[in-house]
Amino acid sequence: MTVDHAPPILAGPPAETAETAGTGASGASATVPPVLEPVVPAARRGGRIRSVPRWLRRTAGPLTLLVLWQVLSATGVLSPDTLASPGTVARAGADLIADGTLPSAMGISLRRVVVGLLVGGVAGITLALLSGLSRLGEDLIDATVQMLRTVPWVGLIPLFIIWLGIGEAPKVALIALGVAFHLYLNVYAGIRGVDAQLVEAGQALGLNRWGLIRHVVLPGALPGAMTGLRYSLATAWLALVFGESINADDGIGFLMNQAREFFRTDVIVVCLVVYAFLGLIADAAVRTLERLLLQWRPTFTGQ
Repeated sequence: MTVDHAPPILAGPPAETAETAGTGASGASATVPPVLEPVVPAARRGGRIRSVPRWLRRTAGPLTLLVLWQVLSATGVLSPDTLASPGTVARAGADLIADGTLPSAMGISLRRVVVGLLVGGVAGITLALLSGLSRLGEDLIDATVQMLRTVPWVGLIPLFIIWLGIGEAPKVALIALGVAFHLYLNVYAGIRGVDAQLVEAGQALGLNRWGLIRHVVLPGALPGAMTGLRYSLATAWLALVFGESINADDGIGFLMNQAREFFRTDVIVVCLVVYAFLGLIADAAVRTLERLLLQWRPTFTGQ
């Protein structure tokens, strides 16, 4: 460091010396050494709670709820007619798996979600690209989509049955409709949220329109697209419940309706657990895909 770049001498109170402190020490020109405090890493400042493994902290809530449920059932506070105990639910789930009923229903429901997600995803992303990349496309598409998305898609079930019958088509159409709007909104917002300075920088570097879309716009819209995909998956399972509750002769929703007619709360809970389990797996898959595709974007992970 040169003299010109040396840090300025800060004006402040003079260092306390042994003489000024009145210690009476002889030869008192030496300063009192500062008291050093040990530096504690930020990861250790949370106390004992942070020392508990993370997987244990994440499972503490569900396990507490499960124990409370079992205690209420065992003490008779929660009657079996209102809600079966966890043990009864577990036995019902084992029986459904053993006779093949539950795996078959899961396969049929999963197939409906995948097909509906593909159809709705292609439609939503295509409309978002046309509307987000072009002002003419925005004028022609965005107003119509915004108007249609305000219509409760569950209310369209009677029309879907009239138009498409009572087979697989209305169920897939219902899932696709719920998925398409989420993807459209998030991809469109991601495209229009790209920093204009990045676009100007790309133009300055000589990128043509396709180069800008490929190297600037689409990577910038990817976080919004992944968020839309997570919302879409949640909506897909919700739409599946509605779709399979009406005129279905197989699938998890059909199993739930059958259990409702016989007051089998244990089977109903098993189906709900399966819905939650499949939803968690789908969300974990999207999170993994998000981490792989967005490695270039550092994010805040909490403290």
